[in-house]
Amino acid sequence: MNNIIELKNINKYYKMKTLNLHALKSINIGIKQGDFLMIMGKSGSGKTTLMNILGFLDSFDNGKYIFNGKDVTGLNENEKSELRNEYIGFIFQQFHLIDSLTIGQNVELPLLYKGDIPVKERNLLVDKYLNLVGLLDKKNRKPSELSGGQQQRIAIARALINNPYVIFADEPTGALDSSTGTDIMELLTALNKENKTIIMVTHDEDLKKYANKVIHIKDGVIEKVE
Repeated sequence: MNNIIELKNINKYYKMKTLNLHALKSINIGIKQGDFLMIMGKSGSGKTTLMNILGFLDSFDNGKYIFNGKDVTGLNENEKSELRNEYIGFIFQQFHLIDSLTIGQNVELPLLYKGDIPVKERNLLVDKYLNLVGLLDKKNRKPSELSGGQQQRIAIARALINNPYVIFADEPTGALDSSTGTDIMELLTALNKENKTIIMVTHDEDLKKYANKVIHIKDGVIEKVE
């Protein structure tokens, strides 16, 4: 099976006042469709920078990025944005739900960015993915009326609604208690069993068991791959 994602000799620098910080050093990664990849490392190790590059949220200084068979190394910001909308779903530690919108409107947002989808079809898709995460009955509530675990489920429904190739999850259980965190990991595992590719950043060693591939990163270098 071919890789859906390949990073070849990726380097990333952050320009500080008096020096260049070498944040990622000659990173090489291959990710296949259906992988559950975990990127692990302590704070400051470079794991979030790596995920942001993989998810087209950040640029890199040299190297090559192949996504779905296409060299995407030199894309501009608009082209990156189009790729994100088309192929990628994001789940964040802090949920990033909009308090002034209902749950249904929050989940619908990626469809509005995509454009050209009739209202009836959008409503059907919102209901489908809210049902998938078990919260269709909360459709007309506001995020502030839901628990942390429920809000994370809503964020997952929003990430899925464009039927993305790859789901990126940045510390998705970090703001949850352990029992709720387990529920979220089991939901991600179920999605992975349906051949969704999941790339997750975490510092929690206990979560390694959910992944089929684990990358350990330290000081911008991949130390080992399990």
